[in-house]
Amino acid sequence: VQLQASGGGLVQAGGSLRLSCAASGRAASGRTFSSWGMGWFRQAPGKEQEFVASVSGSGGRTIYADSVKGRFTISRDNAKKTVYLQMNSLKPEDTAVYYCAARSGTVLSTSKNDYLYWGQGTEVTVSS
Repeated sequence: VQLQASGGGLVQAGGSLRLSCAASGRAASGRTFSSWGMGWFRQAPGKEQEFVASVSGSGGRTIYADSVKGRFTISRDNAKKTVYLQMNSLKPEDTAVYYCAARSGTVLSTSKNDYLYWGQGTEVTVSS
């Protein structure tokens, strides 16, 4: 499975961005995209990578980090094999490189160790 993240950029505080993560290829297990849990993580300069949001294979269940709850929305379109992260009311502290990741199974996970495939990252900069 290859993941391609896009949509990052420079935005002023209070603004919005929508990140996309398109999946291609097929896992050795043969599992289809809709059977993969998807997540977004981020890494700010000089900081550890942290969990942002996760969505179940069907899209029916989601979980968020407290720092983004109420501002970010994760969703997916299984027909397009794409997961999205809508980011509203952005703050300077949201500045980071954002990574999408895929894990096998339907259980939501906030741990990066549970994710098997990773995209290359897309940079988000929020100016004050």
